[in-house]
Amino acid sequence: METLTGMERTAQCGELRITDVGKEVQLAGWVSRRRDHGGLIFVDMRDRSGIVQIVFDGSTEGLDFAKAETLRNEFVIGVRGSVRARSEDTINPKMATGEIEILVAELRILNKAKTPPFYIQDGVDADENVRLRYRYLDLRRPEMQRNIMLRHRVTKIMRDYLDANGFLEIETPMLCRSTPEGARDFLVPSRLNPGQFYALPQSPQIFKQLLMVSGFEKYFQIVRCFRDEDLRADRQPEFTQLDIETSFLNQDQILTLMEGLIKQIFEATLDVEVKTPFERMSWEEAMRRFGSDKPDMRFGMELQDISELVKGSEFKVFNSVLENNGQIKVIRVEGYADIPRRELDGLVEYVKTYGAKGLAWIQYSAEGVKSPFKKFYSEETFEAVKKATGCETGDLLLVVGDKPSVVAQALGELRLEMARRRGLIDPNKLCFLWVVDFPMFEYVEEDKRYKAMHHPFTSPREEDIDLLLTAPDKVKANAYDIVLNGVEVGGGSLRIYRRDVQEKVFEAIGLTAEEAHAKFGFLMDAFEYGTPPHGGIAFGLDRLVMLMAKRKSIRDVIAFPKTQSAIDPMSHAPGEVDEKQLRELYIKTAVKKK
Repeated sequence: METLTGMERTAQCGELRITDVGKEVQLAGWVSRRRDHGGLIFVDMRDRSGIVQIVFDGSTEGLDFAKAETLRNEFVIGVRGSVRARSEDTINPKMATGEIEILVAELRILNKAKTPPFYIQDGVDADENVRLRYRYLDLRRPEMQRNIMLRHRVTKIMRDYLDANGFLEIETPMLCRSTPEGARDFLVPSRLNPGQFYALPQSPQIFKQLLMVSGFEKYFQIVRCFRDEDLRADRQPEFTQLDIETSFLNQDQILTLMEGLIKQIFEATLDVEVKTPFERMSWEEAMRRFGSDKPDMRFGMELQDISELVKGSEFKVFNSVLENNGQIKVIRVEGYADIPRRELDGLVEYVKTYGAKGLAWIQYSAEGVKSPFKKFYSEETFEAVKKATGCETGDLLLVVGDKPSVVAQALGELRLEMARRRGLIDPNKLCFLWVVDFPMFEYVEEDKRYKAMHHPFTSPREEDIDLLLTAPDKVKANAYDIVLNGVEVGGGSLRIYRRDVQEKVFEAIGLTAEEAHAKFGFLMDAFEYGTPPHGGIAFGLDRLVMLMAKRKSIRDVIAFPKTQSAIDPMSHAPGEVDEKQLRELYIKTAVKKK
């Protein structure tokens, strides 16, 4: 096989323009497409920068044309040739290099290639498992390379922005103590300490707080985190986040600083204007209006409560809901009173997947009101509902009655589904939102105890500290999430920095003093040595870049991701290890080898 010696490249394929006409260049890359026209062979040559057309002319003196005839897709080649302008009728406006081509004088075949299992091109129609099995080929595709390059630019801007604002990038340990609050830990056995295990960090939370105790004041890290949890499109067992912590700043200052970061990222990489400050909304308002703590603000269709308007009737379904402290809420779908019945039946099944027992509706059609509960209410009631919800003739109301948490979940998801079906979501619109004033705790019925809604190091509001042990359901946290187009891309809080408050929070979530000391004693001890007020935030880098690249899965913006079964089809991880390795780690497995 030939080498590039003496033909080191002088330009990249995607950089050449009409101003380069007449230059002799040396290029290296892959054969993306080949067209044989007899005495002429046209090849689209690709490298990371883009594609350029190269031409092999059988009449070119000194050119081994027979060698050019052997070229196939994905061969790696080097060429020397001259840049020339294309004739006006052959210009390709879809290519950045479409005004020029390279007349090749010398060709070197650096490596041959088998026929790939799918086309190396944008929009490939290939099963994702096949793409992941041959990820090194999938990553050659221009759209995948653009995704990874976008990710690089985003992280570069993050580092530059935080450095300019006085932050230090500091690494924290990958091998930590297991603190099983939240998702499951990935455990790592310690050979030097038989029977004991490290855990891979779910986040650097404790360590970044200790860095504040250490007096560094402003820390950040682009860090790998690990959670052993069930996966979906926006989850991976290992993921990357931008982790930030800072001392002596209040919540408003932290949020303003982060808005500046987001603004710089989007304007520098996507050339889109981001207006600041972002809207802020309490958790209670978000749940009331949208049924979600990460509402998509690109369209309306807010949840509206009609409980007072429909109570006290002969309709037992609604009466039972209201008597059991439930609520009746609706969403208004404009201009869809003529919805087909089979679609309504499908929506009934749709909301059941989110815990609702059923779905009702009111159609304000030109022929009058249509509703499965019409006989239980007067015309005046339906008119009152119409007026209260802003309905007009031709509109549809979709109705869910249940306990508040079920109504929020089912109707919130139905809101998103109807917006998708009705084409109400502008894919080019950016709606940033801060959700603030979260509840400090949520009650876990299965465990019969409270748990921290964010994490147990989140600071309660000063005025709520006395309620931690007497009325934990009434305590609000100094927590905040940043939401983009209905997706949470980051979250953080002010932190507890006093030992007495931290002990109360541990007690509120059911940890005994002994358990708290065993798991977090070193942090509690640190709080006794002059800990400054501090707070921080973490951004999901994978999720943020996914939204910026307009992809549906974070797997499209991670170089080597895993499937939803946490498997890497390319490297076949995870895999079995031999008995010797297990003995060295003092481990036995109950799973029989295949």
